[in-house]
Amino acid sequence: QVQLVESGGGLVQTGGSLRLSCAASGVTFSRYGVGWFRQAPGKEREFVAARNWSGSSTRYVDSVKGRFTISRDNAKSTFYLQMNSLKPEDTAVYYCAAGTFSFSSSSYDRSYDYWGQGTQVTVSS
Repeated sequence: QVQLVESGGGLVQTGGSLRLSCAASGVTFSRYGVGWFRQAPGKEREFVAARNWSGSSTRYVDSVKGRFTISRDNAKSTFYLQMNSLKPEDTAVYYCAAGTFSFSSSSYDRSYDYWGQGTQVTVSS
């Protein structure tokens, strides 16, 4: 049974930092690309960041470039989203995801096979 378990969300002030973690089990983690998506109230889920299976390639939505970093530790079957300089518009439920996909399609949620349960990130102004 494949599981992705997220942790690390919470409430932070504008300009603060959070690190989200996503622990995978039940899969050969090193074979999967990984990504983060978010969904704000009343909005559609949007792509945030992705990293390919080897860790050699990353992709970010423009709004988080230079502030967020996606990383992975294959030995721990865990990947992360380090979020710095947080803004109120970053407030959302954040979801981790994993899949076997061509990296050119990593920003599409349909490319992912497994999803975490979501964790709330709230940035206060």
